[in-house]
Amino acid sequence: MKIKTQEISTLLLKEKGVKLYVKRIDLCHEYISGNKWYKLKYNLIEAKKASYQTILTFGGAYSNHILATAVLAKKNGLNSIGIIRGEETLPLNPTLELANKNQMKLYYISRKEYLLKNNNDFISKMKKKFGDFYLIPEGGSNVLALKGTEEIIDSNDSQDYICCSVGTGTTIAGIINSSNSDQCIIGFPAIKGFNKSKTLIKELTNKNNYSFINGYEYGGYAKISTLLVDFINSFYSIHNIPLDAVYTGKMMSGVISLISNNYFPFGSSILVIHTGGIQGNKGMKERFNISLPTV
Repeated sequence: MKIKTQEISTLLLKEKGVKLYVKRIDLCHEYISGNKWYKLKYNLIEAKKASYQTILTFGGAYSNHILATAVLAKKNGLNSIGIIRGEETLPLNPTLELANKNQMKLYYISRKEYLLKNNNDFISKMKKKFGDFYLIPEGGSNVLALKGTEEIIDSNDSQDYICCSVGTGTTIAGIINSSNSDQCIIGFPAIKGFNKSKTLIKELTNKNNYSFINGYEYGGYAKISTLLVDFINSFYSIHNIPLDAVYTGKMMSGVISLISNNYFPFGSSILVIHTGGIQGNKGMKERFNISLPTV
């Protein structure tokens, strides 16, 4: 698996006396990218161990998880079904087009019905329609995903601070569990009002060396602003590291802002986890007619 940690060098960092590193888990695979690789790893092992032939999961029309599951299933000779929130729109956006090319069966349900995705009656309805399947929750977040995300950092990641974007919460929970008690883990929520994620993180961790920094949601989940787009493009042109507009762009913007405002003590070292999701920029470019890195 191709992973590297890059040091970022700027005049700001030198002035503030801070070391900044980016752990590029986004490089592990083009589509099964970043945290998706870790979240799906043990779910795949379990599905094959139990001799399932089909994986079913949930996501929105631009979901990194949907595409990662489709690619991973095909790669391992399994069928995949994606339950998609909302109405079908043709032509398919780049995310769903790739999922379809990887032989995922796309099934659309209303946003109201999507709220029932964890309901036993709804799951039974899906089994009557599609037959038996291995179920992976939305975003790939379950106990087996946590086992995978606990492998994101290791003994080489000894920085004082570890920063990570927060969606469902499973990724940062795994990082917290694998961190040293003297490290500070900082989560940057990608959505407004993430109390459900905070509750899950508390349930999945047995440490209290973490905190959350709000204010870098840029309007909410999958929202776009000129400031965010400009930051992502500038960061890419300077450091040749692409960021996505849903998660990592917001987080990195927050990290740089905190450094500027002397949040981190002089002499500190910071590790930023690049959780992938760059393929999602193609959909953002299509939806909003904006320029974003897609490599």
